[in-house]
Amino acid sequence: MDKNRKEHSRSYGPMMMLGASLCFATGGLLCKWIPWPPLAINGVRNLLAALVVGSYLLLTRHRLRFNRFTFFGAVCYVGVTTLFVAANKMTTAANAIVLQYTAPIWIILMMALFFHQKPKKEELVTLAAVLVGILCFFFDSLSAGNGLGNLLAVLSGVFYAGLVILNSFEQGDTLSALLLGQVVSGVALGPLAIRETERGLPVMGAVLALGVIQVGVAYIFFAEGTGHTGPVAASLINAVEPIVNPLLVALCFGELLAPLALVGGCIVLLAVVGCNLYQTFKNRAAER
Repeated sequence: MDKNRKEHSRSYGPMMMLGASLCFATGGLLCKWIPWPPLAINGVRNLLAALVVGSYLLLTRHRLRFNRFTFFGAVCYVGVTTLFVAANKMTTAANAIVLQYTAPIWIILMMALFFHQKPKKEELVTLAAVLVGILCFFFDSLSAGNGLGNLLAVLSGVFYAGLVILNSFEQGDTLSALLLGQVVSGVALGPLAIRETERGLPVMGAVLALGVIQVGVAYIFFAEGTGHTGPVAASLINAVEPIVNPLLVALCFGELLAPLALVGGCIVLLAVVGCNLYQTFKNRAAER
């Protein structure tokens, strides 16, 4: 019985992160589908997400915490959601998600800065490989004119990293930070959608799905996952997102990676997934 509980506890966090990744992966497609400016999209989806997360907090009787850590998390949340939507409008969905997926780099650096946790050798190798992949994207974007969009995508990865490490702080509470960030973003940016005239059923359906599933449900999974999984491991499990996200956009919009960017994307994904697998086997071997 104890062994079963231990196995359940060990698999719960990764399964929650996997669920979050699959929900997040619909973001590129849904953002492309909505012909609104990035800030208007982000405002409305956060209003909807706040209703979902707020309902979850009431159902679970989760006590809200408001302190410097949750305010830090709220700022990170507003940063990652706003910059990611903007990046999707200014560069390809594949570029946006793979460059946001540089988050493990920033997590390693933040864990060293805030918790004095030295990176492992495999994490340093991964860091070097991911940096090479990023350079491929930026060299490719010089001719494609996507430099600003790519930069915003990288910055969204920095903010995402801050959100991932939030539960590592003793007084951190991801759900409180999410709700605060969603309310602030929704109230500040939501009114921008009032002047948008394109509100057909497909557009509004995409907006609803973006707020409820891609943000609301996804971040509930995210909060549970980061609460039961180490920061680096949690971000590495997200390898599903940068694969599924551009695939959905390519199938619906025919938007594909340029050759050099494709090489960079493969380097990033292989490095991060390889590091994750290595750490998994290493941990299992140590337990035997």
